[in-house]
Amino acid sequence: MEKKDAVKKRNPENCMQNSAASLPHAPSSVFPAHAAGKKRKPCLRKILAFWILMAVLGGAGGWIYQTWQKIPSSIRIRAGEEQELFLDVPVSGTIYGEKTAQKDVIPVNLNRPLTVQASQIQDYTMDVKLFGIVPFKQVDVHVVEGQRLIPAGVPVGIYIKTEGILVIAESDFEGLDHSRKEPARYLLRAGDYILKVDGVELEGKKQFTEQVAASEGKELCLTICRDGQTFDVMVTPQQNTEGVYKLGIWIRDNAQGVGTMTYLDEKNGFGALGHGINDTDTADLMEVQSGSLYKTKIVNIRKGISGTPGELTGVIDYKKENRIGVISINSVEGIFGTLSQEEADEIQGEALPVGLKQEVKKGEAQILSCLEEDGAPQLYTIEIKALHLDHDNINRGIEIQVTDERLLEKTGGIVQGMSGSPILQNGKIIGAVTHVFVNDPTRGYGIFIENMLSH
Repeated sequence: MEKKDAVKKRNPENCMQNSAASLPHAPSSVFPAHAAGKKRKPCLRKILAFWILMAVLGGAGGWIYQTWQKIPSSIRIRAGEEQELFLDVPVSGTIYGEKTAQKDVIPVNLNRPLTVQASQIQDYTMDVKLFGIVPFKQVDVHVVEGQRLIPAGVPVGIYIKTEGILVIAESDFEGLDHSRKEPARYLLRAGDYILKVDGVELEGKKQFTEQVAASEGKELCLTICRDGQTFDVMVTPQQNTEGVYKLGIWIRDNAQGVGTMTYLDEKNGFGALGHGINDTDTADLMEVQSGSLYKTKIVNIRKGISGTPGELTGVIDYKKENRIGVISINSVEGIFGTLSQEEADEIQGEALPVGLKQEVKKGEAQILSCLEEDGAPQLYTIEIKALHLDHDNINRGIEIQVTDERLLEKTGGIVQGMSGSPILQNGKIIGAVTHVFVNDPTRGYGIFIENMLSH
Protein backbone atom coordinates (compact mmCIF):
# COMPACT_ATOMS: atom_id res chain seq x y z
CA MET A 1 0.00 0.00 0.00
CA GLU A 2 2.78 2.34 0.86
CA LYS A 3 4.35 1.59 -2.52
CA LYS A 4 1.16 2.40 -4.34
CA ASP A 5 0.87 5.68 -2.43
CA ALA A 6 4.37 6.54 -3.59
CA VAL A 7 3.27 6.48 -7.25
CA LYS A 8 2.07 9.93 -8.26
CA LYS A 9 -0.57 10.54 -10.89
CA ARG A 10 0.78 12.00 -14.11
CA ASN A 11 -0.61 15.28 -15.27
CA PRO A 12 -1.38 15.14 -19.01
CA GLU A 13 -0.27 18.74 -19.38
CA ASN A 14 3.07 17.98 -17.76
CA CYS A 15 3.48 15.03 -20.09
CA MET A 16 3.00 17.26 -23.13
CA GLN A 17 5.37 19.84 -21.74
CA ASN A 18 8.07 17.28 -21.04
CA SER A 19 7.68 15.78 -24.51
CA ALA A 20 7.95 19.15 -26.11
CA ALA A 21 10.98 20.04 -24.10
CA SER A 22 12.76 16.88 -25.25
CA LEU A 23 12.54 17.77 -28.99
CA PRO A 24 15.18 19.89 -30.76
CA HIS A 25 14.39 23.59 -30.70
CA ALA A 26 13.92 23.87 -34.52
CA PRO A 27 14.65 21.85 -37.67
CA SER A 28 16.88 24.64 -38.96
CA SER A 29 19.32 23.99 -36.16
CA VAL A 30 20.19 20.63 -37.85
CA PHE A 31 19.67 21.40 -41.65
CA PRO A 32 20.16 25.07 -42.34
CA ALA A 33 18.17 26.50 -45.30
CA HIS A 34 21.28 27.46 -47.27
CA ALA A 35 22.59 23.87 -47.01
CA ALA A 36 19.38 22.41 -48.55
CA GLY A 37 19.62 24.91 -51.37
CA LYS A 38 23.18 23.85 -52.06
CA LYS A 39 22.04 20.23 -52.38
CA ARG A 40 19.30 21.14 -54.87
CA LYS A 41 21.52 23.21 -57.18
CA PRO A 42 23.82 20.37 -58.33
CA CYS A 43 20.74 18.27 -59.12
CA LEU A 44 19.18 21.06 -61.20
CA ARG A 45 22.47 21.61 -63.00
CA LYS A 46 22.62 17.92 -63.96
CA ILE A 47 19.05 17.98 -65.31
CA LEU A 48 19.73 21.15 -67.27
CA ALA A 49 22.98 19.74 -68.65
CA PHE A 50 21.17 16.55 -69.70
CA TRP A 51 18.52 18.42 -71.68
CA ILE A 52 21.11 20.71 -73.27
CA LEU A 53 23.06 17.62 -74.33
CA MET A 54 19.90 16.03 -75.77
CA ALA A 55 19.11 19.22 -77.70
CA VAL A 56 22.65 19.38 -79.09
CA LEU A 57 22.61 15.70 -80.09
CA GLY A 58 19.15 16.07 -81.65
CA GLY A 59 20.23 19.13 -83.61
CA ALA A 60 23.43 17.44 -84.74
CA GLY A 61 21.51 14.32 -85.78
CA GLY A 62 19.03 16.39 -87.78
CA TRP A 63 21.83 18.31 -89.49
CA ILE A 64 23.67 15.09 -90.38
CA TYR A 65 20.45 13.61 -91.82
CA GLN A 66 19.81 16.72 -93.93
CA THR A 67 23.40 16.65 -95.16
CA TRP A 68 22.99 12.97 -96.06
CA GLN A 69 19.86 13.77 -98.08
CA LYS A 70 21.63 16.54 -99.98
CA ILE A 71 24.08 14.01 -101.39
CA PRO A 72 22.42 11.70 -103.94
CA SER A 73 23.20 7.99 -103.81
CA SER A 74 23.86 8.13 -107.55
CA ILE A 75 24.90 10.91 -109.90
CA ARG A 76 24.60 10.85 -113.69
CA ILE A 77 26.91 12.87 -115.89
CA ARG A 78 26.52 13.28 -119.66
CA ALA A 79 29.52 12.08 -121.61
CA GLY A 80 31.52 14.75 -123.41
CA GLU A 81 30.01 17.69 -121.52
CA GLU A 82 31.35 19.89 -118.76
CA GLN A 83 28.90 19.96 -115.87
CA GLU A 84 28.94 21.81 -112.60
CA LEU A 85 28.17 19.92 -109.42
CA PHE A 86 27.52 22.09 -106.36
CA LEU A 87 25.90 20.38 -103.38
CA ASP A 88 27.08 22.90 -100.76
CA VAL A 89 27.85 20.27 -98.12
CA PRO A 90 30.99 20.04 -95.92
CA VAL A 91 32.27 16.79 -97.38
CA SER A 92 35.25 15.88 -99.51
CA GLY A 93 36.62 12.67 -100.90
CA THR A 94 37.79 10.89 -104.02
CA ILE A 95 36.42 9.56 -107.32
CA TYR A 96 37.80 6.39 -108.84
CA GLY A 97 36.83 3.79 -111.43
CA GLU A 98 36.97 0.02 -111.25
CA LYS A 99 40.26 -0.02 -113.14
CA THR A 100 41.62 3.28 -111.82
CA ALA A 101 45.22 3.22 -110.65
CA GLN A 102 45.97 4.76 -107.27
CA LYS A 103 47.70 7.73 -108.92
CA ASP A 104 44.58 8.45 -111.01
CA VAL A 105 42.22 8.87 -108.05
CA ILE A 106 40.55 12.28 -108.33
CA PRO A 107 40.08 14.41 -105.17
CA VAL A 108 36.74 16.24 -104.84
CA ASN A 109 35.32 18.87 -102.51
CA LEU A 110 31.52 19.15 -102.54
CA ASN A 111 31.52 22.26 -100.36
CA ARG A 112 32.23 24.40 -103.42
CA PRO A 113 31.34 24.23 -107.14
CA LEU A 114 32.95 21.27 -108.87
CA THR A 115 33.28 21.07 -112.66
CA VAL A 116 33.33 17.52 -113.98
CA GLN A 117 33.75 16.06 -117.44
CA ALA A 118 34.08 12.50 -118.73
CA SER A 119 34.56 11.45 -122.33
CA GLN A 120 33.64 7.77 -122.09
CA ILE A 121 30.59 5.87 -120.90
CA GLN A 122 31.80 4.41 -117.62
CA ASP A 123 30.84 3.94 -113.98
CA TYR A 124 32.79 5.45 -111.10
CA THR A 125 32.59 5.46 -107.32
CA MET A 126 32.87 8.54 -105.11
CA ASP A 127 33.75 8.05 -101.44
CA VAL A 128 33.11 11.15 -99.34
CA LYS A 129 34.01 12.04 -95.77
CA LEU A 130 32.32 14.52 -93.47
CA PHE A 131 34.71 17.45 -92.92
CA GLY A 132 37.18 15.35 -94.88
CA ILE A 133 37.66 13.08 -91.85
CA VAL A 134 34.63 10.91 -91.00
CA PRO A 135 33.63 8.30 -93.66
CA PHE A 136 30.14 9.41 -94.66
CA LYS A 137 28.71 8.08 -97.92
CA GLN A 138 29.49 6.20 -101.11
CA VAL A 139 28.03 7.61 -104.32
CA ASP A 140 27.72 5.81 -107.66
CA VAL A 141 28.73 8.06 -110.56
CA HIS A 142 27.42 7.04 -113.99
CA VAL A 143 28.65 8.63 -117.20
CA VAL A 144 25.74 8.35 -119.65
CA GLU A 145 24.86 9.42 -123.15
CA GLY A 146 22.74 12.51 -123.53
CA GLN A 147 19.07 11.70 -124.11
CA ARG A 148 16.15 13.65 -125.51
CA LEU A 149 12.47 12.99 -124.80
CA ILE A 150 9.22 14.45 -126.10
CA PRO A 151 7.15 15.77 -123.16
CA ALA A 152 3.65 14.33 -123.61
CA GLY A 153 1.24 15.64 -120.97
CA VAL A 154 -1.73 13.82 -122.51
CA PRO A 155 -4.36 11.94 -120.45
CA VAL A 156 -4.52 8.18 -120.96
CA GLY A 157 -6.79 5.38 -119.83
CA ILE A 158 -4.92 2.61 -118.04
CA TYR A 159 -5.82 -1.06 -117.79
CA ILE A 160 -3.57 -3.70 -116.27
CA LYS A 161 -4.10 -7.41 -115.71
CA THR A 162 -2.38 -8.93 -112.70
CA GLU A 163 0.08 -11.80 -112.74
CA GLY A 164 -2.32 -14.42 -111.38
CA ILE A 165 -5.22 -13.66 -109.04
CA LEU A 166 -4.54 -11.11 -106.30
CA VAL A 167 -5.91 -11.88 -102.83
CA ILE A 168 -7.07 -8.59 -101.32
CA ALA A 169 -8.66 -9.93 -98.11
CA GLU A 170 -9.77 -13.05 -96.26
CA SER A 171 -13.20 -13.44 -94.73
CA ASP A 172 -15.53 -15.98 -93.22
CA PHE A 173 -18.97 -17.04 -94.44
CA GLU A 174 -21.95 -18.97 -93.15
CA GLY A 175 -21.88 -22.67 -93.97
CA LEU A 176 -24.67 -25.17 -94.58
CA ASP A 177 -24.69 -25.97 -90.87
CA HIS A 178 -24.99 -22.21 -90.12
CA SER A 179 -21.55 -22.10 -88.51
CA ARG A 180 -18.84 -19.68 -89.63
CA LYS A 181 -16.42 -21.12 -92.19
CA GLU A 182 -12.86 -19.89 -92.88
CA PRO A 183 -11.22 -22.38 -95.28
CA ALA A 184 -8.32 -20.09 -96.22
CA ARG A 185 -7.51 -18.79 -92.75
CA TYR A 186 -3.77 -19.00 -91.93
CA LEU A 187 -3.17 -20.36 -95.45
CA LEU A 188 -3.70 -17.31 -97.67
CA ARG A 189 -3.31 -13.64 -96.88
CA ALA A 190 -3.80 -10.24 -98.51
CA GLY A 191 -1.13 -9.60 -101.13
CA ASP A 192 -0.78 -13.23 -102.24
CA TYR A 193 -0.97 -13.98 -105.97
CA ILE A 194 -2.64 -17.29 -106.88
CA LEU A 195 -0.89 -18.50 -110.03
CA LYS A 196 -2.25 -22.04 -110.50
CA VAL A 197 -4.93 -24.41 -109.25
CA ASP A 198 -3.89 -28.08 -109.31
CA GLY A 199 -1.13 -27.18 -111.76
CA VAL A 200 -3.40 -25.31 -114.18
CA GLU A 201 -2.42 -21.68 -114.85
CA LEU A 202 -5.12 -19.12 -114.18
CA GLU A 203 -6.39 -16.71 -116.82
CA GLY A 204 -8.70 -14.72 -114.59
CA LYS A 205 -10.82 -14.66 -111.46
CA LYS A 206 -13.86 -16.10 -113.27
CA GLN A 207 -11.91 -19.25 -114.10
CA PHE A 208 -10.65 -19.47 -110.52
CA THR A 209 -14.14 -19.10 -109.04
CA GLU A 210 -15.46 -21.82 -111.35
CA GLN A 211 -12.66 -24.22 -110.38
CA VAL A 212 -13.34 -23.72 -106.67
CA ALA A 213 -17.09 -24.18 -107.16
CA ALA A 214 -16.50 -27.40 -109.12
CA SER A 215 -14.17 -28.89 -106.49
CA GLU A 216 -17.00 -30.69 -104.65
CA GLY A 217 -15.13 -30.09 -101.42
CA LYS A 218 -11.95 -31.84 -102.53
CA GLU A 219 -8.61 -30.39 -101.41
CA LEU A 220 -7.06 -28.02 -103.95
CA CYS A 221 -3.37 -27.32 -104.53
CA LEU A 222 -2.87 -23.58 -105.00
CA THR A 223 0.45 -22.31 -106.33
CA ILE A 224 0.94 -18.86 -104.86
CA CYS A 225 3.54 -16.12 -104.99
CA ARG A 226 4.19 -14.27 -101.74
CA ASP A 227 6.92 -11.66 -101.31
CA GLY A 228 8.69 -12.99 -104.38
CA GLN A 229 8.63 -16.61 -103.18
CA THR A 230 6.56 -19.25 -105.01
CA PHE A 231 5.18 -22.29 -103.18
CA ASP A 232 2.12 -24.56 -102.95
CA VAL A 233 -0.68 -24.40 -100.40
CA MET A 234 -3.34 -27.07 -99.83
CA VAL A 235 -6.80 -25.74 -99.05
CA THR A 236 -10.24 -27.37 -98.87
CA PRO A 237 -13.27 -25.38 -100.11
CA GLN A 238 -16.44 -25.47 -98.01
CA GLN A 239 -20.09 -24.87 -98.88
CA ASN A 240 -22.00 -21.73 -98.06
CA THR A 241 -25.71 -21.64 -97.21
CA GLU A 242 -26.56 -21.98 -100.92
CA GLY A 243 -24.39 -25.06 -101.31
CA VAL A 244 -21.71 -23.29 -103.36
CA TYR A 245 -18.10 -24.15 -102.56
CA LYS A 246 -16.06 -21.14 -101.42
CA LEU A 247 -12.63 -20.33 -99.96
CA GLY A 248 -13.55 -17.18 -98.08
CA ILE A 249 -11.27 -14.75 -99.92
CA TRP A 250 -11.78 -11.51 -101.86
CA ILE A 251 -9.87 -11.42 -105.13
CA ARG A 252 -8.97 -9.08 -108.00
CA ASP A 253 -7.36 -9.66 -111.38
CA ASN A 254 -7.15 -6.16 -112.90
CA ALA A 255 -6.99 -2.44 -112.24
CA GLN A 256 -7.93 0.59 -114.31
CA GLY A 257 -7.88 4.35 -114.08
CA VAL A 258 -6.84 7.66 -115.64
CA GLY A 259 -3.36 9.15 -115.60
CA THR A 260 -1.02 11.31 -117.65
CA MET A 261 1.70 10.22 -120.06
CA THR A 262 5.02 11.82 -119.17
CA TYR A 263 7.25 11.31 -122.19
CA LEU A 264 7.83 9.54 -125.47
CA ASP A 265 11.30 8.46 -126.62
CA GLU A 266 12.72 7.98 -130.11
CA LYS A 267 11.65 4.31 -130.20
CA ASN A 268 8.03 5.06 -129.21
CA GLY A 269 8.70 3.95 -125.65
CA PHE A 270 6.63 5.84 -123.09
CA GLY A 271 6.69 6.54 -119.38
CA ALA A 272 3.64 7.62 -117.38
CA LEU A 273 2.35 8.39 -113.87
CA GLY A 274 5.74 8.79 -112.16
CA HIS A 275 4.68 6.22 -109.57
CA GLY A 276 3.54 2.62 -109.65
CA ILE A 277 -0.02 1.29 -109.62
CA ASN A 278 -0.74 -0.06 -106.16
CA ASP A 279 -3.73 -2.13 -105.13
CA THR A 280 -6.30 0.05 -103.37
CA ASP A 281 -6.88 -2.51 -100.61
CA THR A 282 -3.43 -3.96 -99.90
CA ALA A 283 -1.42 -0.84 -100.95
CA ASP A 284 1.11 -3.21 -102.55
CA LEU A 285 2.62 -2.62 -105.98
CA MET A 286 0.63 -4.77 -108.39
CA GLU A 287 2.45 -7.43 -110.39
CA VAL A 288 1.48 -7.01 -114.03
CA GLN A 289 0.98 -9.81 -116.53
CA SER A 290 -0.14 -7.44 -119.28
CA GLY A 291 -1.61 -4.00 -119.70
CA SER A 292 -2.88 -1.49 -122.21
CA LEU A 293 -3.19 2.25 -122.75
CA TYR A 294 -6.46 3.60 -124.11
CA LYS A 295 -7.68 6.90 -125.43
CA THR A 296 -9.57 8.88 -122.84
CA LYS A 297 -11.52 12.11 -122.68
CA ILE A 298 -11.58 14.40 -119.64
CA VAL A 299 -15.25 15.09 -118.97
CA ASN A 300 -15.17 16.66 -115.51
CA ILE A 301 -12.81 18.36 -113.07
CA ARG A 302 -13.45 18.34 -109.33
CA LYS A 303 -11.45 21.14 -107.74
CA GLY A 304 -9.24 20.28 -104.83
CA ILE A 305 -9.76 21.90 -101.44
CA SER A 306 -7.89 21.52 -98.18
CA GLY A 307 -8.53 18.02 -96.86
CA THR A 308 -10.15 16.74 -100.08
CA PRO A 309 -8.01 16.16 -103.19
CA GLY A 310 -9.55 17.08 -106.53
CA GLU A 311 -9.87 14.71 -109.46
CA LEU A 312 -9.92 14.53 -113.25
CA THR A 313 -12.76 12.31 -114.45
CA GLY A 314 -12.18 10.61 -117.77
CA VAL A 315 -14.28 8.36 -119.99
CA ILE A 316 -12.51 5.23 -121.22
CA ASP A 317 -13.92 2.97 -123.91
CA TYR A 318 -12.07 -0.34 -123.69
CA LYS A 319 -12.73 -1.30 -127.29
CA LYS A 320 -9.87 -2.73 -129.31
CA GLU A 321 -9.84 0.23 -131.70
CA ASN A 322 -9.26 2.62 -128.78
CA ARG A 323 -6.15 0.80 -127.60
CA ILE A 324 -3.09 3.01 -128.20
CA GLY A 325 -0.26 1.23 -126.43
CA VAL A 326 1.03 -1.73 -124.44
CA ILE A 327 2.08 -1.58 -120.77
CA SER A 328 4.96 -3.92 -120.02
CA ILE A 329 6.31 -2.62 -116.69
CA ASN A 330 4.66 -1.43 -113.48
CA SER A 331 7.37 -0.18 -111.13
CA VAL A 332 7.73 2.29 -108.26
CA GLU A 333 9.01 4.84 -110.81
CA GLY A 334 5.92 4.61 -113.03
CA ILE A 335 4.40 2.52 -115.80
CA PHE A 336 6.29 1.92 -119.02
CA GLY A 337 5.66 0.37 -122.41
CA THR A 338 5.36 1.05 -126.12
CA LEU A 339 2.99 3.43 -127.90
CA SER A 340 1.44 2.59 -131.27
CA GLN A 341 3.00 4.38 -134.24
CA GLU A 342 -0.30 6.06 -135.09
CA GLU A 343 -0.64 7.52 -131.61
CA ALA A 344 3.05 8.44 -131.43
CA ASP A 345 2.63 10.50 -134.59
CA GLU A 346 -0.09 12.53 -132.84
CA ILE A 347 2.11 13.52 -129.89
CA GLN A 348 3.01 17.13 -130.55
CA GLY A 349 6.13 18.86 -129.36
CA GLU A 350 9.88 19.06 -129.63
CA ALA A 351 12.19 16.52 -128.04
CA LEU A 352 13.94 18.16 -125.07
CA PRO A 353 17.18 17.22 -123.31
CA VAL A 354 16.87 15.28 -120.07
CA GLY A 355 17.70 17.49 -117.09
CA LEU A 356 19.78 15.64 -114.51
CA LYS A 357 19.30 16.06 -110.75
CA GLN A 358 22.19 18.46 -110.32
CA GLU A 359 20.78 20.69 -113.07
CA VAL A 360 17.40 21.19 -111.39
CA LYS A 361 17.14 24.46 -109.48
CA LYS A 362 14.68 25.92 -107.01
CA GLY A 363 12.48 28.55 -108.57
CA GLU A 364 10.19 28.84 -111.58
CA ALA A 365 9.32 25.83 -113.74
CA GLN A 366 6.34 24.57 -115.78
CA ILE A 367 4.15 21.51 -115.94
CA LEU A 368 2.51 20.26 -119.13
CA SER A 369 -1.02 18.97 -118.68
CA CYS A 370 -4.28 18.56 -120.58
CA LEU A 371 -7.46 19.56 -118.77
CA GLU A 372 -9.88 20.01 -121.64
CA GLU A 373 -11.88 17.44 -123.62
CA ASP A 374 -10.12 16.96 -126.97
CA GLY A 375 -7.82 19.85 -126.02
CA ALA A 376 -4.06 20.12 -126.44
CA PRO A 377 -1.75 20.01 -123.40
CA GLN A 378 -0.97 23.44 -121.93
CA LEU A 379 2.00 24.75 -119.96
CA TYR A 380 1.27 25.98 -116.44
CA THR A 381 3.68 27.84 -114.17
CA ILE A 382 4.84 26.30 -110.91
CA GLU A 383 7.58 27.01 -108.39
CA ILE A 384 10.06 24.40 -107.22
CA LYS A 385 10.18 24.93 -103.46
CA ALA A 386 12.67 22.25 -102.41
CA LEU A 387 14.85 19.47 -103.81
CA HIS A 388 15.46 16.17 -102.06
CA LEU A 389 18.28 14.51 -103.98
CA ASP A 390 18.20 11.35 -101.88
CA HIS A 391 14.67 11.26 -100.46
CA ASP A 392 13.54 8.06 -98.72
CA ASN A 393 10.61 8.05 -101.17
CA ILE A 394 11.91 8.13 -104.74
CA ASN A 395 8.63 9.70 -105.95
CA ARG A 396 9.07 12.81 -103.76
CA GLY A 397 12.37 14.27 -104.89
CA ILE A 398 10.91 17.57 -106.14
CA GLU A 399 8.62 19.70 -103.99
CA ILE A 400 6.43 22.02 -106.07
CA GLN A 401 3.73 24.67 -105.73
CA VAL A 402 1.28 25.74 -108.43
CA THR A 403 1.43 29.49 -109.08
CA ASP A 404 -0.44 29.71 -112.40
CA GLU A 405 -3.78 31.46 -111.86
CA ARG A 406 -5.41 29.59 -114.76
CA LEU A 407 -4.64 26.21 -113.23
CA LEU A 408 -5.64 27.35 -109.75
CA GLU A 409 -8.97 28.53 -111.15
CA LYS A 410 -9.65 25.26 -112.98
CA THR A 411 -8.43 22.68 -110.50
CA GLY A 412 -7.40 24.42 -107.29
CA GLY A 413 -3.88 23.12 -107.89
CA ILE A 414 -2.80 19.51 -108.34
CA VAL A 415 -5.54 16.90 -108.67
CA GLN A 416 -5.71 13.15 -109.08
CA GLY A 417 -5.26 12.23 -112.72
CA MET A 418 -2.46 14.77 -113.21
CA SER A 419 0.13 12.25 -112.01
CA GLY A 420 2.71 11.95 -114.74
CA SER A 421 2.42 15.53 -116.01
CA PRO A 422 5.97 16.40 -117.13
CA ILE A 423 7.90 19.11 -115.28
CA LEU A 424 10.02 21.40 -117.49
CA GLN A 425 12.72 23.89 -116.54
CA ASN A 426 15.24 25.85 -118.62
CA GLY A 427 14.33 24.00 -121.81
CA LYS A 428 14.76 20.53 -120.30
CA ILE A 429 12.41 17.83 -119.05
CA ILE A 430 13.36 17.33 -115.40
CA GLY A 431 10.58 15.30 -113.78
CA ALA A 432 6.91 14.43 -113.43
CA VAL A 433 4.15 15.31 -110.97
CA THR A 434 3.37 12.44 -108.56
CA HIS A 435 1.53 13.56 -105.42
CA VAL A 436 -0.62 16.34 -104.00
CA PHE A 437 -0.58 17.61 -100.42
CA VAL A 438 -3.98 16.69 -98.96
CA ASN A 439 -4.10 19.81 -96.77
CA ASP A 440 -2.85 22.15 -99.52
CA PRO A 441 -3.82 21.20 -103.09
CA THR A 442 -1.59 23.93 -104.52
CA ARG A 443 1.46 21.95 -103.38
CA GLY A 444 2.76 18.52 -104.21
CA TYR A 445 5.70 16.33 -105.14
CA GLY A 446 7.39 15.17 -108.29
CA ILE A 447 9.92 12.52 -109.30
CA PHE A 448 13.21 13.33 -111.04
CA ILE A 449 13.07 12.25 -114.68
CA GLU A 450 16.39 10.43 -114.33
CA ASN A 451 14.79 8.27 -111.64
CA MET A 452 11.94 7.42 -114.02
CA LEU A 453 14.46 6.45 -116.69
CA SER A 454 16.30 4.15 -114.28
CA HIS A 455 13.40 1.71 -114.02
